[in-house]
Amino acid sequence: MTDLSTIKLFATKPHPCSYIHGEEATTVFIDPEVDIDIDLYGQLSLLGFRRSGAHLYRPQCVKCQACISCRIPVALFTPNRAQRRCWQKNQDIHIQTVSAIDTTEHYNLYARYIENRHPEGDMYPPTQEQYQSFLTSEWGSTQFWEFRLEDRLVGVSVCDHFNDALSAVYTFFDPDLNERGLGKFAVLAQIDKAKQLGLSYVYLGYWIKQCEKMNYKTQYRPLELLINRRWMRLN
Repeated sequence: MTDLSTIKLFATKPHPCSYIHGEEATTVFIDPEVDIDIDLYGQLSLLGFRRSGAHLYRPQCVKCQACISCRIPVALFTPNRAQRRCWQKNQDIHIQTVSAIDTTEHYNLYARYIENRHPEGDMYPPTQEQYQSFLTSEWGSTQFWEFRLEDRLVGVSVCDHFNDALSAVYTFFDPDLNERGLGKFAVLAQIDKAKQLGLSYVYLGYWIKQCEKMNYKTQYRPLELLINRRWMRLN
């Protein structure tokens, strides 16, 4: 096990928060020179670190602790009625793992998703360079999942497999298929896959109570939240 106290951290300057209006955010990054293997990745995830592209980061704001890491204990998860309906509705979708998502087909779907679902976010407007640096970095533990309806690409999930967990890095999908709930279906698919692999958790990133777009994460129960460096269960 790596001695985490020996790892250097680099902090950004305070900048406007993307999620809470009027707040300033600071992010700390793991030294990019550190050789991060799957075991170390797992250790850092237990402390609330996430991956973005080639970097592991964690919010560390001076005046705000609104970003809370969350994960689903998959053995205890029970889908609610809406989740069961979503799962059944999408059984005609074929999920396959692919080695890369650097094609025009993948990028075009990503661009449509950002333009339609997140025009106010940090990733708008989408660019090829941003897409490559954010999502196509492959860590040896990374899996790229395609969701296809017959031959049509309707969604992509990027997730990392480490220790006893899957970490949901990002999912994007066809904005014209809102009625299918593809974002919800992608999380359910990752829970199902984690169960098949005998893994304990699916990490969902950060939950912010004041951010309406993150409320969906609390629909997966039980949910565990990292509060004061302890994982607490929200039943």
